[in-house]
Amino acid sequence: MGPTLRNMLLAGGLLFGFALIGSTVLSLTYEGTRQRVAENQRQALVQSLNQLVPPNRYDNSLLTDVIRLQASEFGTDQPVTVYRARHDGRPVAILAEVIAQSGYSGPIKLLVAVNVDGRLAGVRVIEHRETPGLGDRIEIERSDWILSFDGHGVGDPPSAGWAVKKDGGDFDQFTGATISPRAVVKAIHNFLIYFERNRERLFSGPTDSATEQTT
Repeated sequence: MGPTLRNMLLAGGLLFGFALIGSTVLSLTYEGTRQRVAENQRQALVQSLNQLVPPNRYDNSLLTDVIRLQASEFGTDQPVTVYRARHDGRPVAILAEVIAQSGYSGPIKLLVAVNVDGRLAGVRVIEHRETPGLGDRIEIERSDWILSFDGHGVGDPPSAGWAVKKDGGDFDQFTGATISPRAVVKAIHNFLIYFERNRERLFSGPTDSATEQTT
């Protein structure tokens, strides 16, 4: 084997070695980053859930006591994860992501918590594209409007009251922005009706994140 060929093989071997080391480092970095991102997302989800149902109200794991449901009242044709809060094995509340499809700038994603008695434990907007300074007042960080739903249920107010005041309902709208609150009110009411009709199934369904039920 001549020196030129030997040098070429040596250079090729070095390049392969560097490439192998580099790909291994990248793979390990990606895996470590992926795990950190997943954990950060899990912690953020827990914090959001605990805003609506404080930890002193339940003693189970919200992230494992879940069911997957598919129903039009969730505002999406995709299965939705429903979290179930319990204390000493007794039902406390249901928490679910609900989509208000008729927002001014697109769908509005809500996190809705309903107590076992059918009254709202709370609602938060977790994703939207509404107009800054107008429609974004649906956020808790922008105004306390979203808190106006706390404690209400299907019959409180009566069905006609589940609308903004401009439409003859009981809930305020914003000056210059009616579409956003109108969409939120409708989505919450639809989910409350769904809860009322499916309360027993929601709490008695199997605890399995892979289970999907169509209702």
